[in-house]
Amino acid sequence: MSENKLASDFFDASISLLQRVRDTESAQITAAGALIADTVADGGRVFAYGAGHSALPAQDVVYRAGGLAVINLLVVPGVVGVATRPATLSSALEHVGGLAATVLDASRAESGDLLIVISLSGRNTLPVEMAMHARSRGLRVIGLTSVAYTRSTASRHSSGTFLKDHCDIVLDNHIAVGDSELTAPGIPAPFAPASTVVTSALLQAVVATAAGGLAERGIAPPLLRSANVEGGLDWNDRVMAEYADRIFYRD
Repeated sequence: MSENKLASDFFDASISLLQRVRDTESAQITAAGALIADTVADGGRVFAYGAGHSALPAQDVVYRAGGLAVINLLVVPGVVGVATRPATLSSALEHVGGLAATVLDASRAESGDLLIVISLSGRNTLPVEMAMHARSRGLRVIGLTSVAYTRSTASRHSSGTFLKDHCDIVLDNHIAVGDSELTAPGIPAPFAPASTVVTSALLQAVVATAAGGLAERGIAPPLLRSANVEGGLDWNDRVMAEYADRIFYRD
């Protein structure tokens, strides 16, 4: 078995998925970018949430050089990435009813704001409840998920619904159930997940679209610059001062 062959196969699989998402989700990407631009232009705030590894794409658009300064991470304690100990607690908390509503009610999110909810399967209680409760409070919701899970798995929420059923816009990352792109002789289970690569790229495409949408409205998008380029820190200080009422990760 060639290790280089496996690496090449993973790159090929990821590129194929990225091309599929680009070609099939174009309209939804445009709509999601427009919704973010509308929210920012109207003075609203933007939040992003994901549990477990789905938290990684959410974190990737928060306080990011080249990204919009006004996107805030909605943190559910114990469910941010795999920093929780034991790591399995993060998965367990996704099944706890009432947690999402409690966190959202305690957050700074208000009616008219926008929440991005990321969940690969979209079947667990926490992301479903997060989207449901957000909409009941007047927030608009963009869901980023794999629609394939809705065709071959059962919802774990008491309503029997999935994340995609409670969103204003749904972005499908087209990841297959199980999130493993490769199989090989001598390796007893499928391996090489691509969901983080594809989901992060999909969300960055949405943010890029939002920046363009703001520019079309005559609004300079509140973008951050790298602190490692000359003038970057001063630039960021100006942006953060201008949008201080919509940036919560500095508190």
